[in-house]
Amino acid sequence: MAALQNKIDFVVIASVRNANPNGDPLNGNRPRTDYDGYGEISDVCIKRKIRNRMQDLGKPVFVKSDDRSDDGFKSLSERAASVLKGIKDRDVYEKKACETWLDVRSFGQVFAFKSIDVAGGSAGVRGPVSIHQAESVSPVEIESMQITKSVNGENAEGKSGKASDTMGTKHFVRFGLYKIKGSINVQLAEKTGFSEEDADTIKECLRTLFTNDASSARPDGSMEVIRLYWWQHNCKDGQYSSGRVHDTVQISLKEGVITPKSVSDYEIALNELPGLKADVIEGI
Repeated sequence: MAALQNKIDFVVIASVRNANPNGDPLNGNRPRTDYDGYGEISDVCIKRKIRNRMQDLGKPVFVKSDDRSDDGFKSLSERAASVLKGIKDRDVYEKKACETWLDVRSFGQVFAFKSIDVAGGSAGVRGPVSIHQAESVSPVEIESMQITKSVNGENAEGKSGKASDTMGTKHFVRFGLYKIKGSINVQLAEKTGFSEEDADTIKECLRTLFTNDASSARPDGSMEVIRLYWWQHNCKDGQYSSGRVHDTVQISLKEGVITPKSVSDYEIALNELPGLKADVIEGI
């Protein structure tokens, strides 16, 4: 595989409609927002979705969710030991981990398991792919709906017949347009063996980020990648800073719109920098 030669920056524009893109477990699983009401999606949540897409594309992944574990291992420690047990040299350990799992050579990983045999009892990989916390372009409106759960798993204590329903609350964003930003660093890619082919996989994962991601909180079609902007610089360090590149994607409300209800309520413009052209890809 060809080694990555040039720095990459990317921006994903994603829409959310009547869904909970990333619930906060410390706040009743309400969609995450900042103090000004702008919606947020954590970088950890985005990386989880990318890992799932990697797995869908047939790529080997180290950090798998329980419902997607397809190799028989019940923990990260077991999965690591199946490949890395007996390796005592830290550099060899990290190199083998990067060669084996795409998400490790992409995002990095800390290996701190009892089964690890390297000196010091831990090893760590710093990955080249960095993902920012996503933020909505405008403040989002969060609605709550009271629901009942009637599962009848057990009879009511001391009684026969139907158990009582359980009351609950479901929270969702009425509509939000989110901006996901990220970069791929060449120097770190050289250390992990991250290749041009791996970069193409990341691009496809971002384009199809919400494929096979449906749930009760995120019904199919409620979250959509509108557009992916992908910049490949002509050098290792980049022609411009990542912040400057990300800011070339300008999103603003159309005149007269106060509360956005769809993507069509926004003006989306790309102010390209001299010598750096974006690959603009429609999402699905």
